[in-house]
Amino acid sequence: MGFFSNIFKSKEEKEKAKKMKIGLNKTRAYSFERLKEVLLKKRKVDEAFYTELEEALLMADMGIDFTSVYMDALKKRIKKEKISSTDELKDIIIDQFKELYIDDNKGLKKNDSGLTVYLFVGVNGSGKTTSIAKVASLLKTQGKRVMIAAGDTYRAGAIDQLNEWGEKLSIPVISKKEGSDPSSVIFEAIKEAKSKGCDYLLCDTAGRLQTKVNLMKELEKIYRVIGREISGAPEESFLVIDATTGQNGLNQAKVFFESAKITGIILTKLDGSAKGGIVLSINNALKIPVKLYGSGEKASDIDFFDIDAFLYSIFSGILTEEE
Repeated sequence: MGFFSNIFKSKEEKEKAKKMKIGLNKTRAYSFERLKEVLLKKRKVDEAFYTELEEALLMADMGIDFTSVYMDALKKRIKKEKISSTDELKDIIIDQFKELYIDDNKGLKKNDSGLTVYLFVGVNGSGKTTSIAKVASLLKTQGKRVMIAAGDTYRAGAIDQLNEWGEKLSIPVISKKEGSDPSSVIFEAIKEAKSKGCDYLLCDTAGRLQTKVNLMKELEKIYRVIGREISGAPEESFLVIDATTGQNGLNQAKVFFESAKITGIILTKLDGSAKGGIVLSINNALKIPVKLYGSGEKASDIDFFDIDAFLYSIFSGILTEEE
């Protein structure tokens, strides 16, 4: 099959895709089982086929909006290429997913003239603090000097969790007592990170959706403080989303997208989710890439997201026998 034979240029890329495939076992086995049935059935491409395909995409947790966009694009392509049977559809089905994915994921941005600041936002329970620790560990393995700011001062658990990760990874964490001003924590962390010659500062924030107005004001203040101390910072603002929440995660994302200058998504718990289709739904709704994904509890269980590897993980063994 063309897609699978052409996407990987190295053994390392193929191994990464196989690793992601293992992590997406639940998504492939449950959410995409109906899609497999629809696409492997030899039949004409007609309205009945389109109806079943649309239902299968919705069951795969791709959401109404993305499914509508996908179906419109697919129908136009099928008409243009004069395809009449499902036997001719395999390459096109996958290729259309890739064409619709907005991918400007060129790695993580950095400040070439000083301290790089990353901001992390997301609801409580999304895996935000663990993601901060994982990104910190990833940067440290690259030889970078990293510091963490415990800016979620409304949850003692978040502060304690980051301090524990800091001790485990030998990475300094700047924190204050519960209830402190988050901006003051981040301000002090910036000063400390600069004085210690750190390369990166990773900042946690509160995730209280029930107080949306306060959340927006708080984030605006944090952005002002960071921007005042370092021109152009933060270089990345990551929205952390729990993959197991499916479309509810997309609704959460939209609220944070209104409040923060999101540059990329970190998708957590992908290995425990049967709702991996949320990747395409979020990307279509917010027009920003999934930059990283987590698939385990260890600090090393994080990797850069790749749309080719994702599609391979979902569709190898479903639309093709190739593994």
